[in-house]
Amino acid sequence: MENENKTVAPVAKTAEAPEAKTSSRNDRNSSARRSNRGNGRGRRGRTPVKKEYEERVVHISRISKTVKGGRRMRFSALVVIGNGKGKYGFGIGKSIEVPDAIKKALQVAEHDVRNIPIVKNGTIPHTVEGHFGACKVFLKPAPAGTGVVAGGPVRAILELAGIKNVYSKVYGSRTSINVIKATADGLGQLKTKKVLELTQEAKKEEK
Repeated sequence: MENENKTVAPVAKTAEAPEAKTSSRNDRNSSARRSNRGNGRGRRGRTPVKKEYEERVVHISRISKTVKGGRRMRFSALVVIGNGKGKYGFGIGKSIEVPDAIKKALQVAEHDVRNIPIVKNGTIPHTVEGHFGACKVFLKPAPAGTGVVAGGPVRAILELAGIKNVYSKVYGSRTSINVIKATADGLGQLKTKKVLELTQEAKKEEK
């Protein structure tokens, strides 16, 4: 009778329980580390961030400033950005080092983003002429398959803006910044088809 009334305490179960929990946690952490190593996302599993604008360095020049102690040499960078969907911008940055000058130019360009209308076949709505100083840039719509018939700075700003077919011609000064500003002046004169139709109707009514 005494043997039947005795009860055994579940010591083994209570002692083994915490060890099982810790081992399962360690297995989870090790598997998570392996998955992060093999997914190609970097050290902490970060995904690469896509840039909103594509960048292109148009021109880098060496400039100097004469001061009391002599000449101070610096670099000037002209950069154009665009998203390929009708948005573009340009900027100039100056610094002692070329990378710093490019970084400053990109900051200026991002704060001065402009929109242009793009019609069917990836061309401009109508013919325009942009002027800046002694430079004049002529832009004309082109059919599909023509491509960007332009060179240097004009090609950079048109391609990044998203224009795929266009004729262009530069007259006068060929300085990079003058060409860029004249092109921007011409693109700023572009109007959508609706606006053109309204202006034509208004002119007919006046006559």
